[in-house]
Amino acid sequence: MTTEHPDAATPAQQASASGAEPAARGLGLVHEHDRSLRVTYDGSQLLRYVYRPWDAQLESPRPYFHPLHTLGGDAVSLYRPHDHVWHKGIAWSLPNVGPANFWGGPTYLRDRGYRQLPNDGSMSHTGFDLISTAGGEAAVAERLAWITEQGDTWFTERRGFRVSADPARSAWTLVFETEFTNRTDEAVLIGSPTTEGRENAGYGGLFWRGPRSFSGGRVYTPEQEGGDDMMGVRAPWMGFAGRHDEYDGASTLVFADAPDNPGHPVKWFVRSGIFATVCPAPFFDEEVAAPPGVPLSYRYAVVVADGDREREGSAELAESALAELGRPGLAARGADAAAAAPGEGTAGVGAR
Repeated sequence: MTTEHPDAATPAQQASASGAEPAARGLGLVHEHDRSLRVTYDGSQLLRYVYRPWDAQLESPRPYFHPLHTLGGDAVSLYRPHDHVWHKGIAWSLPNVGPANFWGGPTYLRDRGYRQLPNDGSMSHTGFDLISTAGGEAAVAERLAWITEQGDTWFTERRGFRVSADPARSAWTLVFETEFTNRTDEAVLIGSPTTEGRENAGYGGLFWRGPRSFSGGRVYTPEQEGGDDMMGVRAPWMGFAGRHDEYDGASTLVFADAPDNPGHPVKWFVRSGIFATVCPAPFFDEEVAAPPGVPLSYRYAVVVADGDREREGSAELAESALAELGRPGLAARGADAAAAAPGEGTAGVGAR
């Protein structure tokens, strides 16, 4: 007598047979309407993108990515630290946009130092053109308006980001792109505290603040390894490895500057001593003019990985980041989708 054994059921089939909800697999995206987007992998959160922040005007309300976690579950971002409450995870933040401040807090003035002025503007969400998890990635295209503290719209922005996962490398990648256009009648100069006279304070752009435990972390570029001494170096990518409290673990973030960005390779604002920050800073020590009606565009990729990958491993992650930056841009895809289906209030197109 023989007994035939059917093939073992998959977890999804087992869940279906029992009536239980199947476990999440791969990338997922949850829309908390009028608040944020959450990107997950196998059910665990990788990032939250808050597009309608609740910040005080002093903190220049603007969308941000926080919290961010590695595939292994370690937190790699900090929100509203007591020393700079306007630092929030990863955010597109600009301290010197003409006389306006889209960074938060005080403004650095030549020969006067930092002064708290009534100039803290906001980057306000106006709509989504694309929210998608097609093709094994999470992709978003968004529209924003940059509004001064006095209520005037100075810039409009088309922004896109996408998230892809690479479990074989225990890493995932965030691609961020922005195209912003001056809507005033005059050119606006975009700079930094360094262009106003403060040495080595060229921050402004896609700014990341790391966990407190990352203080004293290691900084990597293609040619160097160091710490605070890497401030102002020019390189196509920069990695930052930090350690976690409570157990013997580490994480690495690698930031890559798109080869077609103006001024590539970019100068970097980085600190590792008192706290962890990395910012590809295209306005570090030279002002960039934004003429009326002429878009300015920048693209970056951020790879978040478990473990300290050191310089050689960071270079490998940078290669994967550059490959992601070589793919078609999201802002254009979102605009095409909106034009093809105007006014649809769906999760895919035209969602507010």
